[in-house]
Amino acid sequence: MDDKELETRFRDAVDVAYNLPEGSLAPDVQLRLYAFYKQATHGAPDYRPASESNLRTAFKANAWLQISYLSPEDAMRLYIEMVDEIIKNREE
Repeated sequence: MDDKELETRFRDAVDVAYNLPEGSLAPDVQLRLYAFYKQATHGAPDYRPASESNLRTAFKANAWLQISYLSPEDAMRLYIEMVDEIIKNREE
């Protein structure tokens, strides 16, 4: 798959994930999708601990840091695979 096709498939997967019913994904799945999305669109995080951080922000930062070794392209592929699997499981 070339870069243009990867980016198109990634954008399509983001649209699908965005339109899933609210609350239909487990929190750990939401965090993984968030981390893959951030890595794919921003690259490795520039982590600076916030002085006033909440638990949700900490979980999101941790999820992103855990996959920060991935290239943006690999993060896109994994995001697409996750969304495809979610859709497949919904159809069964």
